[in-house]
Amino acid sequence: MTGTAAQDGGTRRIAARAEGATRIYGEGDAQVRALDGVHVEFPAGDFTAIMGPSGSGKSTLMQCMAGLDRLTSGRSWIGDIELSGLSEKRITQVRRDHVGFIFQAFNLVPTLTALENIRLPLDIAGREPEGAWLDEVIDALNLRARLGHRPSELSGGQQQRVAAARALVSRPDIVFADEPTGQLDSQSSGELLDVMRRAADDFGQTIVMVTHEPTAASRADRVIFLADGRIVDRMEGPTADSILDHMKTLGPGART
Repeated sequence: MTGTAAQDGGTRRIAARAEGATRIYGEGDAQVRALDGVHVEFPAGDFTAIMGPSGSGKSTLMQCMAGLDRLTSGRSWIGDIELSGLSEKRITQVRRDHVGFIFQAFNLVPTLTALENIRLPLDIAGREPEGAWLDEVIDALNLRARLGHRPSELSGGQQQRVAAARALVSRPDIVFADEPTGQLDSQSSGELLDVMRRAADDFGQTIVMVTHEPTAASRADRVIFLADGRIVDRMEGPTADSILDHMKTLGPGART
């Protein structure tokens, strides 16, 4: 199976997928099955949200799909590259060349300016940014006036926009966002979600976002719901109200 899927009589590229994804931590009585045979595909150019109760496996799924953690069993791909069995060095290369990340904690280098943080993945890879694309990302995120500032001189929302620019500037095949609005106020959250939505709609970027916030998830094309390490439902064209109603059916902790 290659990184495409049948759709309307043709094919559609799949940016990432997993088959039988299982992740087990610990042994014996302390064993935890964080993922339990998950099958999932993330179509290229789409914005997908992952939701579920605390401990449902949503962050574990993202980490395994992104090559930050290894599956205990099953298989996963970024595009046509199967991660299972790759060396740590090769997985690092795949992440560097094909994956972008936006984390809740920003993870900016405090001694670097905003522009230097944005360019960092490319500098590490020894690649020059595409000038027009770099400018487009900077302007889309309204960072032009802040490029010479260090993280300590930026608000939380500005720091997260820098992190988003860093994730997008290398034109990765897929961007994984783990609770990206978790430390932002409502205005900054809305601005970041606007950018992520535009990245999918205007730039054809594939976005996979883990979130517990129905309002954030409602900006996605679809929501995947997890419970006890399994995908239990999917929702196309979500709204905040429909997500909230559905989360209530998933049991205690669904909104934590």
